[in-house]
Amino acid sequence: MLVRGLRGLQHFGLNLGSLATGLYFALIAVAAQSGPGLQARWCLAGAAWLAGVAWLGSLRRTRAIAELATSRIASAAQGYVEIMGRASTQTDQLIHTPLGGIACIWYRYRLYSRDNAKREWRQIDSGTSSATFDIVDASGVCSVDPDHAEVVGAQARTSYPGDDKLVEECLFGGSTIYVLGEFLTLGGASSTLNAREDVSALLTRWKQDRTDLHQRFDLDRNGTIDLQEWELARNLATQTIEREHRSIRQQAGVHLLRAPEDGRLFLISALSPQALRKHFLRWSIFHLAMTVAAVAGWIYLA
Repeated sequence: MLVRGLRGLQHFGLNLGSLATGLYFALIAVAAQSGPGLQARWCLAGAAWLAGVAWLGSLRRTRAIAELATSRIASAAQGYVEIMGRASTQTDQLIHTPLGGIACIWYRYRLYSRDNAKREWRQIDSGTSSATFDIVDASGVCSVDPDHAEVVGAQARTSYPGDDKLVEECLFGGSTIYVLGEFLTLGGASSTLNAREDVSALLTRWKQDRTDLHQRFDLDRNGTIDLQEWELARNLATQTIEREHRSIRQQAGVHLLRAPEDGRLFLISALSPQALRKHFLRWSIFHLAMTVAAVAGWIYLA
């Protein structure tokens, strides 16, 4: 349940770290406004806990990126991997942001309306794309399913249609994309095939056309398929399925990167692994400093 809940937050452009950051800043603001007292101490205690959660989240991301070496698509192991490739620029791969009409491979947008009474922007609409896109390296092609991904380093564009404010974050075709997630190959040599079931299904289809069945296997033309003739049909069906399975396994499989089933980090970024590590390391230091500051404030008030 927890994994599904966090993935739901990521689908709307949130993750545990950013959510915790917003909440602990709000608690610190409440503590500052309320002055010394029990309410301020409770707010600082909550802020310290949330800042600690954000610190651990950023540290976890830093370590996940540092611990994995970049794999080539053609030789990547099935499972949790790090891959970099250039995003496809083919027309059928590109999508368009629903409000700004920007051509890209992935987008996230937020639309705000001005609240004149409070003199602030109020979010009235948002959305995130879920269309798959391809990345390519020197060894092959891999499709990326961005559902439930944490996307970092997307280019943000702000416009003001009418009296509203529109913020669009995009990843563009032709850019270098980093992906940390679950890699699997569908079809090809990795195909899961069951020879017994396929032979049985083929024999069932042959039985449905009794005229053709007798013409092919009733060798003595006595109007019945005896055991010897039926064994001949079974052997032919087995050979047919074996040929089909060999052909399937010789075909190139489709590589896919998606959110890990076990809830591990699924990250997509236009930044390099080195830049990503520095990004999350800076945030981990900041969250740790806020944790210490909130604890110090609580001790002072207590």
